[in-house]
Amino acid sequence: MKRLGHALLAALLTLAAPALAQQSPVVVELFTSQGCSSCPAADKLLHELAEREDVIALGLHVDYWDYIGWKDPFGDPAHAERQRAYAAAGGRHMIYTPEMVVQGQTDIVGAKPMKLSQAIATHTKKGPQINLVLERRGDDLTIRAVPLGALSGPLTVHMLRYTPRATTQIKRGENAGHTYDYANIVEGWQVLTTWDGQAVLSLTASAPGDKPAVILIQRDGTGPILAAARLR
Repeated sequence: MKRLGHALLAALLTLAAPALAQQSPVVVELFTSQGCSSCPAADKLLHELAEREDVIALGLHVDYWDYIGWKDPFGDPAHAERQRAYAAAGGRHMIYTPEMVVQGQTDIVGAKPMKLSQAIATHTKKGPQINLVLERRGDDLTIRAVPLGALSGPLTVHMLRYTPRATTQIKRGENAGHTYDYANIVEGWQVLTTWDGQAVLSLTASAPGDKPAVILIQRDGTGPILAAARLR
């Protein structure tokens, strides 16, 4: 039965996956915490998404559950602030875990593979608005963004790094006694610049080390994501 469930989960999450990687992958941000007993199922979903080329799956660990007895070593207050900004933009009055935000627009509460698959498929069908190309040159990342139509600014250019896999043995809190694997753990999120979306954008950012780097171009900081690319 467990094997069948895993096969069904994998099938649901590949419904929207094309044979070739997309030029502009769909971004799925999971707001999660090791102190949240409802989060492991969503963390498992993120592992499935992390294997897809047409999706950029990001695990943003928040810190607001730390008070109940376990401090999430990956928790960052900036992630909670980003989640609050999404909530404000969507007219929501509360934040919670687990929550997935797809392409900066569609929020999904909890671990719901069918709803998530449908959201990814919907955003995949939309044509790209920006041609975003990344290239690594030593410790630097070169970024080139070309608008493919009329765009209105300002647009925010974000850069982040992530750790593809990590394991934590949780000793206290709601998940005490469990050991969990985590995927695509976000760190080092920064805003590189703002862009008017008119002229071609070319810039260079420092990205030392071998961790994957992701660039997002997003309206109003936490509005719709118009383009995304990564280098692993």
